[in-house]
Amino acid sequence: MEFRFAGEGDAGAIARVINLAFRVERFFVERDRTSAEEVRARLKSGKFLLAEEAGQLAGCVYLELRGDRMYFGLLAVDPARQKKGLGRTLIAAVENLGREAGCRFVDIRVVNLRAELPPIYRRLGYVVTGTAPFTAGIKTKVPCHFIDMSKPLG
Repeated sequence: MEFRFAGEGDAGAIARVINLAFRVERFFVERDRTSAEEVRARLKSGKFLLAEEAGQLAGCVYLELRGDRMYFGLLAVDPARQKKGLGRTLIAAVENLGREAGCRFVDIRVVNLRAELPPIYRRLGYVVTGTAPFTAGIKTKVPCHFIDMSKPLG
C-alpha cells in the first residue's frame, strides 16, 4: 500500500470510492455522498490522504487543520478492500499528521444513525463531545443528527 496526498486530478477517483463506501447510508439518504466537484472544493481548505494499491485507489480520508485541532472526515475504503485494517491505518496516519502539525486534538463527526461507528471510535480513544444538526439542504428519510467525537493527541 502506498500513501500520498491527492491533487485535483484525483477528484473523480476519490468521489467514486467515497460514494461506494457510503452506499451503506442509503437507508436514510438517497443521494451520492459527494461529487468530483465537491472533492475539488474541499481541496481548497484541506487535503485528502490516499491509499493506493497497484495503482488503484483503495481508500481515502479528508483532513483539515483547524488551529490546534485536526479534523478528519469522509473516511472511505473501497468495499472490496474493507475489513482488512485499511480504515484504521488511515486514521492512524491522520493522527500522526496531526501530531506532526502540533495539533492537540483530532476531531470527527459521525451520523447518529450509523450506530456501529461510535463504538469503533471509542475503542480508538475517541469520546463524544457533543451533537450538531445534520447537513442543511440534504433531505433525509428519517430525522438524524451528527455526533461529534474527539481524541487528545499525546
